[in-house]
Amino acid sequence: MQIECAETLKKIPPYLFVEIDKAKRQARAEGKDLIDLGIGDPDTPTPLHIIESLYKAACDPANHRYALDAGMPALKNEIALWHKKRFKVTLDAQTEILPLIGSKEGIAHTPFAFLNKFDVALVPDPAYPAYRNATILAGGEPYFMPLLENNDFLPDLKKIPASVLKKTKLMFLNYPNNPTSAVAPRRFLQELVKFCVKNKIILCFDMAYSEMGFDNYLAPSIFQISGAKEIAVEFHSLSKTYNMTGWRLGWACGNKDIVKAIAKIKSNIDSGIFQAVQIAGITALKTKEEFKQKMCKMYKARRDLLVGGLEKLGWPINPPKATFYLWTKIPYKMDSIALCDMIMQKAGIVATPGVGFGKYGEGYVRFALTQDKKRIKEAVKRLSFL
Repeated sequence: MQIECAETLKKIPPYLFVEIDKAKRQARAEGKDLIDLGIGDPDTPTPLHIIESLYKAACDPANHRYALDAGMPALKNEIALWHKKRFKVTLDAQTEILPLIGSKEGIAHTPFAFLNKFDVALVPDPAYPAYRNATILAGGEPYFMPLLENNDFLPDLKKIPASVLKKTKLMFLNYPNNPTSAVAPRRFLQELVKFCVKNKIILCFDMAYSEMGFDNYLAPSIFQISGAKEIAVEFHSLSKTYNMTGWRLGWACGNKDIVKAIAKIKSNIDSGIFQAVQIAGITALKTKEEFKQKMCKMYKARRDLLVGGLEKLGWPINPPKATFYLWTKIPYKMDSIALCDMIMQKAGIVATPGVGFGKYGEGYVRFALTQDKKRIKEAVKRLSFL
């Protein structure tokens, strides 16, 4: 019997990071010493006090049962307190906050809550692949908004055709941005909220990198913009902020009707987050500010080292104000996949081809600052011999 996949699944390309992982395994099997600047996975451990909190909670049999689909009230209260402290934004813990099994889970489920067949979601390009893929899997149609360097990697909202806007239900945006490291100024966010309110578009604002800022930059919440709660949901994650990528804990927050709809999808697909992880999440959110400051200082030092090294080698690059990525044009006459294959084979360096994030990412490559300074120096040295 020949197994036929759903038509929607056939439209989805192989997941970028899975393909990169296959190439890494092959290279390591061949004995190559790889310097992995590919996937954005922190190389430093989860803080010990968070691990200890998980251990204590995991030892309690009360936490071994099914968790609440909507998340522990104590966690939701702590998330509300965090938003109040960090952004001066007030959220109702019970109706405007939904804990998630990582922010990706909520992002991927959102199109299922709002898109009917052939409805449009506005998707940035280049972008995190989940926005496009979740839209397609839900039966919707992605309309790609180019993020171009000459517009500071912000979408030009005026260029979206009226015929598209009539069919549009959702917009995905992500600032601080992956993969470009761009940040969104407040004036753009004000324009964005007005645009979404006017066109009755649900804004899905992904802030996975909200706490990774340099040179005194602090990313704003969309809810610091007047009117945003009418149309927006914001996604946050503990993955990058507290080195908890494997723990899978994040949240959606904002408009209560949007949050409620995502919660309904979630309750029909999973059975909640392991309660011990939620308790550890509460501990993480109570972490002293010094940890985040130390983390940002570490990534800034790595940023400066790699930016300086690449500039000397002729790579055109501007130091990013946020995220732990460098997004740079390719200084050679080759496409991004060929470039990344070459530097893996010849230099043992893993980087992410820009085209993997969309067609407007072609001509660029992304480096993640997820190696220590010694390894970054070695990476620059290896690149100098190309």
